[in-house]
Amino acid sequence: MLRELLLLRHGKSDWNINTDDFNRPLKDRGKRAAQRMGVWLATHNKIPDIIISSPAERALTTAEKCCKAMGQGSDNILQQQKVYLADTSDLLQVLRKLPASANRVMLVGHNPGLENLLTCLTDGAAKAEEDGKLLPTATLALLEIELNWSDIKQGSARLKRIIRPRTLPKQFPWPLHEAKERRDRPAYYYNQSSTIPYRLRDGECEILIVRSSKKKHWVVPKGIHEPGLTSQQSAAKEALEEAGVEGSVKAKALGRYSYQKWGANCIVEVYAMEVSHVIEESEWEERHRTRQWVSPQQAASLVRQTELGPMIMALEKSTN
Repeated sequence: MLRELLLLRHGKSDWNINTDDFNRPLKDRGKRAAQRMGVWLATHNKIPDIIISSPAERALTTAEKCCKAMGQGSDNILQQQKVYLADTSDLLQVLRKLPASANRVMLVGHNPGLENLLTCLTDGAAKAEEDGKLLPTATLALLEIELNWSDIKQGSARLKRIIRPRTLPKQFPWPLHEAKERRDRPAYYYNQSSTIPYRLRDGECEILIVRSSKKKHWVVPKGIHEPGLTSQQSAAKEALEEAGVEGSVKAKALGRYSYQKWGANCIVEVYAMEVSHVIEESEWEERHRTRQWVSPQQAASLVRQTELGPMIMALEKSTN
């Protein structure tokens, strides 16, 4: 049986961040490159059965960005510690343990390990380009293998193609991968979910509002609808991250609104969430925002998005 192995090097990392090698993040340029690779894989019917990634920040983020741009959830990415700082022997061991049912596998990692693996599997057939680079950041190598994963060895693969991100369109198709319209971000960015967190105290409805990331105005949790999650699940995820609260998101949306960002309209579905647990301030990752419980009337007047006002008042009415 013909199998396919995709080798993806992590995107461009940000050396301006003062951190250790394992936790070094991607630059925005690296994120966009990973997303362009994801779109290419989707449009060419190359979505992997399994994605294995180094757990290092820059590699894992590359895998996640690529996966979401394919329209897939990122929960199925398998993190393998052995892929970080791996040599050829380490990576071959990872591949040999793959299940026989996997026909297409993507390995997301680092140089020199990936380049050495590519050279080994193709028995030196993979050659660097004129700039002297074989797998620069966010570059994808496509290999074909006729052996079982357990039998993979030196010279057992054929190199089909190497794709560099610079050769791909900078903009992204919308709303589907085959569409002709192009936008500044992948299609899923333009569908978003939001929650209005509330609680009942002494029979009165209270609304939780938080500061925006730059602390310029009051908002309620909102974010991109993550591929692989329902709109409600994505809204709950944003509430946990941005407001540090957990609870029950109602099945029916309170409403929707749109706003301009990334050169087009973003559509936001808004849900009520009855809060059951408030994360301690010291454990809330985005505590720099600050949060505050206020009356529905105060919340309606304070939040920046005016379309939220009627939804907040409708939420209060539904709790009476």
